[in-house]
This record gives sequence, C-alpha cells and structure tokens, in this order.
Amino acid sequence: MASRLKQLSEAGQAVWLDFVDRKFLGQGGLRKLIEEDGLTGVTSNPSIFEKAMGHGDAYDAGFTEFLGKADASVVDTYESQAIADIKAAATNLRPAYDRLRGKDGYVSLEVSPYLANNTDATIEEAQRLWAAVGAPNLMVKVPGTKAGMPAIRRLITDGININVTLLFSLEAYQAVAEAYVGGLEARVQRAEPIDRVASVASFFVSRIDAQIDKSIDARVAANDPESDALKAIRGKVAIANAKLAYDWYRRFIAGNRWQALAAKGAMPQRLLWASTGTKDPAYPDTLYIDTLIGPDTINTMPPQTMDAFRDRGSVHGTLTKRLDEARHVLDEAKRLGLDLGGVTTGLVDDGVRLFADAADALLGAVAQKRTAFLGDRQNGMTATLPTGLNEAVEKRLEQARADAWARQLWAGDATLWTGKDESKWLGWLPAARGQQVDPAALKALGEEAKRYRHAVLLGMGGSSLGPEVLANILGNAPGSPMLHVLDTTDPGQITTVAAAIDPADTLFIVSSKSGSTMEPELLRAFFYDLAGKDGARFVAVTDPGSKLEATAKADGFAHVFPGDPTIGGRYSVLSAFGMVPAAAMGIDVHAFYEATAPMVFACGADAPPAANPGIRLGALIGEAALAGRDKLTILTSPKLAPFGAWLEQLLAESTGKEGKGIVPVDLEPIGAIEAYGADRLFVHFEMAGDAEDGLDTALTKLAEAGHPVVRITVAKPELIGQEFFRWEIATAVAGAVIGIDPFDQPDVEDAKIATRKLVDAYEASGALEPETAAAEDNDFAIFTADDSGFGSAQPAALLRMHFAGLAPGDYAGFLGYVERDETNAAAIAAMRVAVRDAKAVATVAGFGPRFLHSTGQAYKGGPASGVFLTITRDPDPDLAIPGRTASFGTVQIAQARGDMDVLAARGRRVLRVHLKKAGGRIEALRAAIVAAAQN
Repeated sequence: MASRLKQLSEAGQAVWLDFVDRKFLGQGGLRKLIEEDGLTGVTSNPSIFEKAMGHGDAYDAGFTEFLGKADASVVDTYESQAIADIKAAATNLRPAYDRLRGKDGYVSLEVSPYLANNTDATIEEAQRLWAAVGAPNLMVKVPGTKAGMPAIRRLITDGININVTLLFSLEAYQAVAEAYVGGLEARVQRAEPIDRVASVASFFVSRIDAQIDKSIDARVAANDPESDALKAIRGKVAIANAKLAYDWYRRFIAGNRWQALAAKGAMPQRLLWASTGTKDPAYPDTLYIDTLIGPDTINTMPPQTMDAFRDRGSVHGTLTKRLDEARHVLDEAKRLGLDLGGVTTGLVDDGVRLFADAADALLGAVAQKRTAFLGDRQNGMTATLPTGLNEAVEKRLEQARADAWARQLWAGDATLWTGKDESKWLGWLPAARGQQVDPAALKALGEEAKRYRHAVLLGMGGSSLGPEVLANILGNAPGSPMLHVLDTTDPGQITTVAAAIDPADTLFIVSSKSGSTMEPELLRAFFYDLAGKDGARFVAVTDPGSKLEATAKADGFAHVFPGDPTIGGRYSVLSAFGMVPAAAMGIDVHAFYEATAPMVFACGADAPPAANPGIRLGALIGEAALAGRDKLTILTSPKLAPFGAWLEQLLAESTGKEGKGIVPVDLEPIGAIEAYGADRLFVHFEMAGDAEDGLDTALTKLAEAGHPVVRITVAKPELIGQEFFRWEIATAVAGAVIGIDPFDQPDVEDAKIATRKLVDAYEASGALEPETAAAEDNDFAIFTADDSGFGSAQPAALLRMHFAGLAPGDYAGFLGYVERDETNAAAIAAMRVAVRDAKAVATVAGFGPRFLHSTGQAYKGGPASGVFLTITRDPDPDLAIPGRTASFGTVQIAQARGDMDVLAARGRRVLRVHLKKAGGRIEALRAAIVAAAQN
C-alpha cells in the first residue's frame, strides 16, 4: 500500500518538504522521501538554514574548504553552503522535474529578507541567485510585499521561476496572480516561451489561527457576550480563508485571460499551503493537511508534520467541500470584529521581521564560525565588563540588530545619527576595500621613491597621524626611504627633521585634504625653499580642486594624488592619505589591504551587531560614555604604542561635541587601582610576543575591581590596518549611541580663527598683541583667562589652586607647545602621574599645534570636565618662514594663545605657563607641578 503522502500526490496535491540540511542530504534522506513518499519539492528559508548551519558541526568542513581558498564576507560564506545544499537538492529533484516536464520537482531559495521592501534590490538578488544555482528547477522565493509585486512581475518576465512567500490574504494572492500573469503576457509579447516558467503562491495558514484564536480566547476569558459565537469559529478561520483563496483560483484559471496563456503552454501558479504545522496542541497535528487537500495544490511540511501525516493523516478531497461554511466563518469573523484584514496585514510585517530575525541569527552563527576559522588572521577582542554596563551593551546590541544598524551604516542612512549630512561622509567605507586609491600609481610611486634615502610628510591631523602609525609600527621596506612625519610649527622639531635629511636625497609629501590648512602650507613653503624649489622631489595628496592642487601643478610637483571629499581627515588613513606615504616607504599596499580585509568583512553590513566587532565595540564605548565612563584609557604593548595618537584624534574629534563625548587618554603610565575613578574604560592593545611586564596582571586587577577592560590582540604588525577600520566603525557607532554627528568638528575652526587673527596682526605690526602675566618667577610666567578668578599670586600658588579644582569625573590636560621630543614627553608624563595619583583623575597630554587638529575638538566641545595647563616657551633658536614676517615660533605662540582664548570662552578652566629661556625650563615646571599636586 502506498504511503499516505504518496496518496496525497495521487489526489493531485504535491508534497514538498519544508526543510534542508547538509547531513540529511548527504545521508540520502531527500532521495528516500522522493522514492517512498512521492516528494516533488523542497522549500527553504532563513529559519531553516539557521537551524542547519548555526548548530552543530555539519557545515564546518564546507566553511573550512570555502574560506581556505580566500577570505569572504559573512553572507558569501553562508551562501557558499546554502547554494551547495540547494544544488544538491535540485539534483535529487531533477528526475521528477524532467518526468513532469517542469510542472514540479522544484527547490526554493529565498532572497534576503532584508530586501523585502526594496523592489530593485530584490530583482537584483533574485537574478544573482538564479545564476549562482544554475538549475532550471530552482524557484527563487520573493516575499509578497508591496515592493515584491513589481519584482515578481519583472522576474517572471525574465523567465525566472518564483515562489511567492508570506501570503496571508485573498487580496494579496490576487495581486500575486496578477503579477504572474502580467509577467507571462510580457514574455508572450516578446515572443519568448512560457511553458517552462513556473510559480507557486505560498499561502500561510496556521499563523492566522494563532493570531485570531488569541483574540478569541482573550474575549472569552473576559466573558464577552458573543463567547459562544467566538468559540464556534475558533481554529476555523485560517482554513476558511485558504479555501476561498483556492475557490478564487479555480474560477480565475477557467477565465479567458488565463486560458489564452494556457494554450501557449503556461503552467498555473499553484497555491502552496505553508505554515501547516499546528501551533495549538489542542488541534490534530495534521489539521492543516487533512482539510486542505485538492488538485493543483502543494503542501510543504516540516519533517515532524510529514511524519504525523504519514502515520495518521486522512486523504480526502476536502478543499472544495463546505465552501458555504467557509464563507459563513469569515462572515462571522467580520461581524465579531476579529479584523482578519488587519491580522493578515500584520502577519506580513511580522513574517518579514521573523525571517530577518532568523537571518540575523543565521549570519551571526556563520560570522562566529568564520572568525573561529580565521584564527589570528583576524584581530581578536574580549571584554570584561561590570554587570550594569554589560547589560546596557547587550540591550543596545539588540536594538542595533532590530533596527539594522549595520545595514544602515553601510547604506549611508543618516537617520542612524542625527539625520543631517552624515551620508556625505562615508567614503571611508569603500576606501577600506582599496577602492579609493590607484594601485598602479601607488606601485609606481614606491619604485620612484627608492631613489631617495628619506621621505618627509608635511601634514596635520588625519593626514599625518595615520602615516606616522604606519612609519612607527611597520617601518620602511629595505631599499625604500625612511618616513619622517612633521605636523607642527615648533621650530625645534622642524630643525631636527631638517638636520636629519639631505634635501637633495629626500621625497617630500605635502598632505592636506582642504589644501589650505595653515601648518602644511607653512611647512611646504619652508621645505620647498630648502630643496631649492625643485618641485620634482615633491608629491601632493589633496582633495580635487584644492589650493594645494593648484600650487603643486604650478610648482611642478612630480605627482598629485587625489583624496576623496567624502572622507573626513581622521577617517582617511585607508585612503590615499595613508597609502601614498605607505607606498613611498615601500609597503606593499595591495598586501596591506589584503591583511586588513578580514576586519572589513567582519564589520560588514551582513554581520549582525553582536557578531560585528566594530559595532560591538562601538556599542560598548558609547554605553560606557553614557554611564559616565567617558575616559577611554589606551594601554598598549610597546610595539603598538604609536597607535594611540591616531586613535586619540578619531575618538575625540568624532565624539567630543555638544557637551558629550569620549575623552581618550593615551600614554598615561599605568598606576595603582586607587588612582582610577569610576569614569574609566580601559582598552589594551597587545601584539603577539610583545607583552609588557606586569601589565596583564594590572589589567586583571582593574577588572576585578569593577573597571571595564577591553583587550585587543594583534598577531603581527601587518594587521594594524584592521584596527584602523575596527575603530572607525566603532567610533561611528558610538556617535549613534551618544546621539551626535561623528563626522563634523564644529569647534576646531574657532582656534584656527583665533590664531589667524593673532598672526595677521603680527604680519601687519611686527608684534603679537601684548599680554600681562598673572604671576612669574625666574623659571616661568603664568597667564590666566580674564575671568579665571585667580587674580595674581605666586606661580606655585596659582598652580596649586588650578589643580585643587579637580573633582571626580574631571580630567587634567597638559598642552605643550614645545618640541615633541623624549625630554619633554618624559617631563609631561611625570606631571600627569603626579596629578593623577594625587587627585584620582584622568590626565591627557598633547603637543601643539598637533593636538588642535586632534583632541582639541573634545577639549572645547566635549564634556566640560577638563582642567588645562598650556605650556609655551620662547623658541631658541627660532626659524623663519619664507615669504612671511612671522616666524614658526611666533605662529606657535599665536596658536597657543588663540587656543587658550577659545578654551576660556567655552568655560574651560585653563592656565598658560610660559617657560623662560634663562630658567629651569620643562624640568622646573615638572617639579612645580609635582609640588602643586601634593598640596
């Protein structure tokens, strides 16, 4: 005796399996169902693949084989296995397809549920999947949403078989039938065959009863006066709805319009009963099969429902029976206000969401398997967080998943942030894939640069900080020039670099996005003059149409490399601004992008937030800032120490505005636990084999004391590009969490304006505007803001009062307009330690004017918790600027004074200490700060 499932086929209803799995296919499970039960089709969806791929190890060998050839995105990794399964199922079903001449024997693969409301993207993906599987018995599943209807018509017109999913109402089914017929008619008009173009309409059943029954039960429990009528239709609405859809189908295919197509070989768009597993244990588990049996239909069943029907199902032609009763049920549902229309509309939205949720879970599982396979080819990250912060981060990640932050970010959706012009500043995303640079031009530059012993980059902010990290962590290749980075107006530092090079044996890289930034322009003028005005030894990196581009062309520069105006300076390291100096140093730029790619893939639009290292980190640092832990303290193993300067700018300039943001703390020596307040978040970067003695133990103790600690591991220097990108994503996401635009810098320009005002006055008069010290001694003079309230006192007393104002949650900033050398850096580090240990506050430091284009934004626009000490000195010797009255030293003093004026105007607490030539200089100040902090 034939199985009950085979009897269904004999009654005209095709049996399909709503399941696919690698092990099931490999063990011959599908072939067995085809042979024994007459199975003629398979359906799949994200939920099915999530169960198959996300649990167990059945797909691990496939992932390993695929990723062993080349790294790939999360979705490509998933699709490599899903398509393999679909191809295997199509092969199993091909004999049935051939025997039935295309009327059955199909396997379905769904377009991404994320595209359910995007017609063009749905069409594009369906065409891609159709080509990738390459089997005539594939059906591409497209949701029956409003956006899906025109996509269905277009795809049918293109000759692609379509399984329309998520149909719940007669009206939606009629629209789908119209799309199918319209597509066939379009093919007829183009004289194209229609006899092998197939479609099914997946009409969902049990979900309707689940919703309607819930409403019925609630009203009955509330003693609704219509309780008896409500109970009479419980569990019957979905079946009645399906029966009337089938009744419409029969009448439709009997009409002249369809018969004209049938005469040309068209196959009817069969109704496929989906969601046929019962949700209510009170119902028979074969209910939605027994009651919906009829010719030219399909019932797709999960394995357990198939087993149940095989065991105890009933094969009778029920679909056309008791139609009057079905109409009565729907009439009653309407009379009783059960709002079937609203329910079915909501179920479409719910279905899209549920499939998207399943896709998120699926891709998250694949992302984790991909990361495990890559091992140390992808930088790792772990976090130890206090309970409250951990809960906030997980809640934020779930919000980010539900609201599709990853896809919003990569799609350039400004509503992720403030809804202003953020979408215009996302060129750094494709730049990370190497799409902004000209590889051939960079390779040629690398060869040309081998003629030189040195390369000097003249820049500021984003155009200099990234290249400096590359120079210090990767270094120059053998036979290629050493890169010196100058981003200052300090005459001592400029003189040091000038003395270290032979201008005739040096390649100069002038780097400025706007082409009008003052510091690179002054440095260009100085070194162009020093090089004998030989433009052939200069290259420029600048945005198209800039002043620097015009100057470079006029002065005969060897090359002008274009930037991308949609990339802000601090996000530009993976664009020409980082890669031109990298190429000059002999770094293999192609290999660098290849080494960076695993993180770019991992942070892609297809990586759900919880499994997306950039979004996870962004949620963490953003939530930490909202919780008051806004002092992100950077700790590194020795070889990664240079990375902090780049990260400082990215975080501070991106998030520090509107009184909010993250204050990065770099190069502050590790201290005792009691030196740290509850405003800290620690981030540790460690390169393999480069651990710093005692640091790991200190971090463990900090975590045990309740401080959040993030640990990032980098296997080798060549992977530093991954951290550039991880932190760019994280910073953009942190901006969304905090609620600011992470791509503007509204407070940076004020300091530039104040500086230009002072410099212009000097150019006109030959002197800076006079100022009067509030206190001075043999070593230094102290200048206060007009409204500081300090009055006049001895320098030691002023310093003591200044730092006495530090309170929990504040931070102390040491802003040195002095040469950035080891002596000054060590002295400032000692000042920081003294203040931190005495006051238990975070400390920051920067060398001016470099920090003005970096952390200066956060100091002026971020949290108003900074207490600043600006350090200046009379340059000795000074350095003239060709074509200018003002010297480099004068410009630097003007920058310091202008910056202090703006800080004061923003209500920041600030003093300026000017070191005297004849005094004890930086060492005297160090001693004074140590004494002031202890009193």
